[in-house]
Amino acid sequence: MKKYILIFLLAVSAYAQKILIPMDVSQTDHLKAYGVIYWVLKQGVNVEWLLNYRGGSFLMDSYPGIIKELRLRGVSFEEPNPAQVLQIYSTIDESNMDIALLEKAAKIAIYSPPNKQPWDDAVTLALTYAEIDYVVIWDEEVLSGKLPEYDWLHLHHEDFTGQYGKFYATYRNQDWYKRQKAEFEAMAAKLGFNKVSEEKKAVARAIKKYVGQGGFLFAMCSATDALDIALAAEDIDIAASVFDGDPVNPHANEKLDFSKTFAFENFKLYTDPMLYEYSDIDYPPSFQPVSPGAEADYFTLFDFSAKYDPVPTMLTQDHVGVVKG
Repeated sequence: MKKYILIFLLAVSAYAQKILIPMDVSQTDHLKAYGVIYWVLKQGVNVEWLLNYRGGSFLMDSYPGIIKELRLRGVSFEEPNPAQVLQIYSTIDESNMDIALLEKAAKIAIYSPPNKQPWDDAVTLALTYAEIDYVVIWDEEVLSGKLPEYDWLHLHHEDFTGQYGKFYATYRNQDWYKRQKAEFEAMAAKLGFNKVSEEKKAVARAIKKYVGQGGFLFAMCSATDALDIALAAEDIDIAASVFDGDPVNPHANEKLDFSKTFAFENFKLYTDPMLYEYSDIDYPPSFQPVSPGAEADYFTLFDFSAKYDPVPTMLTQDHVGVVKG
């Protein structure tokens, strides 16, 4: 009997010192909390990501250094006792929740232009504030084979079609636009390409190869459709003469190869340089929605099955289930 009691006490003691970082509305700084998790992983300490439990909270062994870091960064945390830890595990086991074991701090690359504009800063600002390490790379690094050095690649407002974001109609006379065009042309020439559009397509193909070899890609905003358009138009001129000095292939839409894309197919290109839109992947230019404003417009995050569909579950962890539009 004493032997069994000793085993039980040893088992309980394994849970005696834990730190819980809640990610629900009780958390004082969600971005900083993610940064602490990244820091903890860099210290060689594993972290349990509690999917669907209090907004995707984190549980880990307690160390004085971690507690100090949490306090320095202003991140809320709790120190559950062994019974509370066991209750957390029991709740997760019996509910639409699961545990994802985090063991490594990912090496993050941000694909970002050298002449970054204010609206390009959202990702780097968030990561900098959270104190999550990242490296900024651009075309030269991508085409010289550096992508496999990173676990995660992030794309933001990027144009892989060689049309400079299709800002021609509104911004072609702005100094920043002229500088960007000159820098892109210089980079293309340096890398051995005659046109920016061809160089950007090569970058798109390199990114596709990186993903095919196991790299993680997160693309947002214009990067999502521009990447697939560049892949589908690999051998087709889709850039107007104001961009690359020669006309668009008149049969560009008929020649698109959708077998090469990541996500989109059967789309039509808008090659008019005066139109601020790449294709009909997005809402058509004629669509003029009347926004009711964030306070009146809401959407609900779908409750994925944590145990059977963990990836989308990870992507929808949030401190609230209903989000302002």
